[in-house]
Parts: sequence; C-alpha cells; structure tokens
Amino acid sequence: MLGLMQSQQLLISTLIDFAERHHGEGEVISRRVEGDIHRTNYKEVAARSRKVANALDGLNLAFSDRVATLAWNGYRHLELYFGVSGSGRVLHTLNPRLHPDQIVWIANHAEDQVLCFDMSFLPIVQAVHSRCTTIKHFIALCDADKLPADSGIPGLQSYEAWIGQQPATYTWPEFDENSASSMCYTSGTTGNPKAALYSHRSTILHAFSGALPDALNMSARDAVLPVVPMFHVNAWGLPYSAAMTGAKLVFPGPAMDGKSIFELIEAEKVSFAAGVPTVWQMMLGHMQAGGLRFSTLKRTVIGGSACPPAMITAFNDVYGVEVLHAWGMTEMSPLGTVCTLKNKHLAMDSADKMKVRLKQGRGIYGVDMKIVDGEGAELPWDGKAYGDLLVKGPWVISEYFKGEGGSPLVDGWFPTGDVATIDSDGFMQITDRSKDVIKSGGEWISSIDVENIAMAHPAVAMAACIGMKHPKWDERPIIAVVKKPGSEVSRDELIAFYDGKTAKWQVPDDVVFVEAIPLGGTGKMQKTKLRELLKDYKLPGA
Repeated sequence: MLGLMQSQQLLISTLIDFAERHHGEGEVISRRVEGDIHRTNYKEVAARSRKVANALDGLNLAFSDRVATLAWNGYRHLELYFGVSGSGRVLHTLNPRLHPDQIVWIANHAEDQVLCFDMSFLPIVQAVHSRCTTIKHFIALCDADKLPADSGIPGLQSYEAWIGQQPATYTWPEFDENSASSMCYTSGTTGNPKAALYSHRSTILHAFSGALPDALNMSARDAVLPVVPMFHVNAWGLPYSAAMTGAKLVFPGPAMDGKSIFELIEAEKVSFAAGVPTVWQMMLGHMQAGGLRFSTLKRTVIGGSACPPAMITAFNDVYGVEVLHAWGMTEMSPLGTVCTLKNKHLAMDSADKMKVRLKQGRGIYGVDMKIVDGEGAELPWDGKAYGDLLVKGPWVISEYFKGEGGSPLVDGWFPTGDVATIDSDGFMQITDRSKDVIKSGGEWISSIDVENIAMAHPAVAMAACIGMKHPKWDERPIIAVVKKPGSEVSRDELIAFYDGKTAKWQVPDDVVFVEAIPLGGTGKMQKTKLRELLKDYKLPGA
C-alpha cells in the first residue's frame, strides 16, 4: 500500500521560489570585485535567476549541459547557482586556485559549454580559453562598460548585458529530482581530479539536514558569512540552506584577508560564519594585534582540516564565539559530521569539554558511518579503537563522473581515506589521513596530534607533521613550522614544549623552520608537496 500524499520533485528551483515568497526582503550582501558593497535581496536574486535561465535557453543549451563558473562568493554567483540548476543545466564550479593546465583538463573533461567568470580571473581565462575545446560562450560577471576593449576572447559578453534584456518571468521546468544539478572536482591527490556529480534530490536533502539545530542551526534570524568559497563544494551547501531558511547572506568576494573579514562581520552584524582554519588564523591574528572584539558573531563552523585546540580556545574563551568543528568531503556534498555538544557535556570542566570539541562530531541525519580494520571487520564505537572510516547516505557519491577510477564503494560504503575513532555517543574523531599516519616502531602516531601541540605555542603560526624514514623505527615524525611575524622559537624550545603533552615516543625528532607550508586550492596543507620540498632532509642520527 502506498501513502496517499502529493508528489513533488525536490528541485533546486523550489528553494529560490520559497525564499522569494517567504523571505523576499531577506538581504544578500556582497563585497564585489569592483571593491564596493552591493546590496540586494532574495526577491531580486530570484528575478535575476529567472533571467539567467532565459539567457541560457537563448544559447540553445541542452538539458544537463554544463555551465562553468570561475568566481568568488557574490550575488551574481548566487544567481547562477539557481538559474543554471533550476533550468535543468548542471552548475560546474571551477577552482581558480588550480594550475591553468588543471583548469583546462577539468573544463574539457566536464565538457563545459559556457564559462562565467569574475574579472579578477580574466588573465586565467585569457591563458586557457583557446585550449578549452567545448566552451562556446564566455560571460564576464560585470557591467558592459567594465569589459576590456580587446580581451582576446572571442564573443566575450558582460553578464549584465547578457541577462539585461531577458524577461524576469520564467516557468521552471519539472523533471526527475535525481537529475544532475551541480558538479565539483576533487583536488586529486593522485592522478587527475575526479568529479562528484550532485543531484537535485541530494542537494535538497543536504540543505535540510545541514540547517538542523544540531547541525549548522540556520534560521531567518541569522546573518551568514560563507568564507568557504562557492567554488569549494558549493560553499558547504550554505547558499541552499540559507535560501531554505531565509537567512541573510553576506559574501566576502575576493577580500579574504583577516582585516576585511573582520570588518565585514562587524558592518553586517554577522552571527554565523564558516571557513577553513587558515582563514580564521589570519582573522584572529588581526584581532589580537588590534585588541578587537566581536559584537554580533555567535558561532563559526570550522572544517576542511582539523581545527587546532588553540583556535577553539581563542574563539570560545577569549571572544565568546562557539566553534562548531565539522568534517566532510567533496564526495559527501560535503557535510558528514558537526560537533554540537549534548546536555551531558555542558556540565563538564573545560578540559573534558575541549576533548569533545576537538572531535569532528556526530553524523548529521542522512549520514551513516563505520570504522573497520585492515581486514574490513567493523570496529567498536568505544572512542579507543581506530580504523578506516567508511560512510554512506543519500548525498554520498555512488561513483565518479564518467566512471573515473571505477567503483569507489566497498559493499555499498564509501571509503573516506581517513583513519578515525567513534565514541559511544557517536562522536567521530579523525586521527589522520590514511596516507599521513606515521608508523614508528610498530606503533601509530597521529600527525594531527603532533601538529596541534605545536600550534599551541605562541610563536607558531602554522605547523605540519610528516614522517621521515628511519633505519630502526621505520618512520619518525618531524614538524615543519612557520613562525609568527616578529616571534622567535628555537628547535630545542619547541621540542621541550612537548614535555608532558604526549608520550615521549610521539615527540617529533626534529623541527624544520620554513617560510611557508604548501597549501592547496581549498586551504588544506599539501603534505605531498612538503615532502617533495624536504626530499633531501636527513633525520638527526639516522
């Protein structure tokens, strides 16, 4: 017997329709490439999204054709989020931080038909457009008078001219909710990048679950600042959850430095912000130097890589901002877990509470997890056993676009490549990436734990732990350190800083001071490149 309920497809167009109808005056604020602050609302975004859909129809694009973006977080990018997917095409967010050769490979692999780009990325487009063999239309996200006289890009149009003459009325098409809505390529640690291809259904379900109180807790009373780029796994789904809840959106555009982010938070009364640790490190440094305080920020979600304890302490204890540690992957749309505390944790002392906050958190509804040993046997949720982390759920990929790499699933579960523990309350903690864990004398050392201790030293701006070959112990950890400007710390001082904080055999054998630690396009540390830089390094006494 089937239920006697109405059937409506879960489509991204319904999000912007809902935002327009119920939260039409909800603000969308953007710091533009042009340098000014632009103000609009959901009603206007909805109308302009329909203009985008009409303009795409005018290009005679087929259903599921890919429309690429090379853009910062801003209102025009948001209009493309809804106009492209809502009209039945697939939004493909390109990462401008990638090497031009990678951008070319990805655009050709995706078979992009249109490229919409911010003017700050004009040099990239000029360098790659002739090699992007499937792209037929180039749209610059600017006013007509901002187009260069001779860009060298055939048929280049301005976005405002492109949509300007289009009607603001459009009937969103109805189609199968399992149709592709957007795609995002992984950074590709080995070989070429692979694409996660999201569906309308998976995106809507992800937006629902991400907005829940025990997840990101979004509402129409929030002003949300996604510092995480819209080209990085769709800004963790925040634009969709914001439209669903009517939350005010504040976009930082290209100004990602600590000063600019802090000033935007204060000027727009932001209550909730999201980004990777490197962004918050810059902002906290700016605040500490100027003796600044927040007036409205209540919580921040930190993901992308493990959040150092010193950062959680600074936000919580110094500035009164709740830190939501989170974890996910491109292949997971991306949210998997969020570390929101239970009642039992609120009465804990600060040290025990910190142990919980350092975990990546509980699975949000829709994500199932398990940890397994080397033979695939499931391990207990006791907070001690650690093994390979596997996930499944309605917004976890079943395979990569075009079947690249074959089927990634193991008995229906997606192997994340992370090593983790899960406690009896379901709180998961990443102990390492499987490729980064260090095996020394038959024992495992978590590079994350070693990094977190170094990051707590007042002279350390950034730290990365890697394993080095050792003739007796197989591998031994070393720590690469970037010092804070104007600060000094010696090798011996930093090694001594580990005393009493971890087992002696887990203390790094050496400290290597570097000018910078290589970061990837999403702000994560690239340890493969760090190992290449230190390929001639020799352990003391090895």
